[in-house]
Amino acid sequence: MAEECSGNCDSCGSSSDCSDTKKMMEQQNAQIRDNMSKIKYKIAVMSGKGGVGKSTVTVNLAATLNMMGYKVGVLDGDIHGPNIPQMLGVDQIQPMADENGIYPVSTPQGIKTMSIGYFLPDKNTPIIWRGPKASGAIRQFLSDVNWGELDFLLIDTPPGSGDIQITTLQAIPDIDGVVIVTTPEEVSVLDARKSVSAANTLEIPIIGIVENMGGFVCPECDKVIDIFGKGGGEKAAKELNVFFLGRIPLDIKARVASDRGVPMVTMDCKASEEFKKVVNTVLERIKKE
Repeated sequence: MAEECSGNCDSCGSSSDCSDTKKMMEQQNAQIRDNMSKIKYKIAVMSGKGGVGKSTVTVNLAATLNMMGYKVGVLDGDIHGPNIPQMLGVDQIQPMADENGIYPVSTPQGIKTMSIGYFLPDKNTPIIWRGPKASGAIRQFLSDVNWGELDFLLIDTPPGSGDIQITTLQAIPDIDGVVIVTTPEEVSVLDARKSVSAANTLEIPIIGIVENMGGFVCPECDKVIDIFGKGGGEKAAKELNVFFLGRIPLDIKARVASDRGVPMVTMDCKASEEFKKVVNTVLERIKKE
């Protein structure tokens, strides 16, 4: 009954049958469609497991596109591990809001960003939310953030292929595709296969697979050493009939830069060279569709 409603839809067992909830969802969907219609390309970055460098790929994809003159936004959808603000060097800034919505935080280079990390009291505060609440936050970032007109919106999704990932991907109208990130070792490739299967099930185009940490660049001789194995991502791409976008090696210069909030693609290093090739391939792929 309406008079007994607490207003907390996330914890309500009757929310799926509630007419008020359905009306609010319809309104939010309309707002998401209007917001996303101003963005030319929407790309989600996925991984089957954590620790493979999904956020690193997202940040450097955004930075490279920005350097090429595109207007770019990054939505940090990894609610339980929001690292995008720190990786882009804007973790000390808070978003502004008014009657027109929430305004994304912009980097000095002009990349627009939004993350739950901006709203935490400090970096050590965990997000202890169940799936529906986390999914609701991502939907709110899509509907209420005033992204404006962009060439690209990149969505850094949580690792895995559960309810939060599904809700995120299904909430984005006319999504152009997903980039799937893996590392060379077999356990990571196995999880990447699951991401491919999830995208196919949801009928979302797969732009391709990126193999991150595809070798270690020796700081002494600049030779690439395959400490995690070699070719796992490319092999999986061939077996699954998915495009292979390229290999990004581990590079100490890139790691140090990332810790300082500087994308690796702004550095003069082997990882930067390879990443720019990956981005050019992504552009070729999406513009063919």
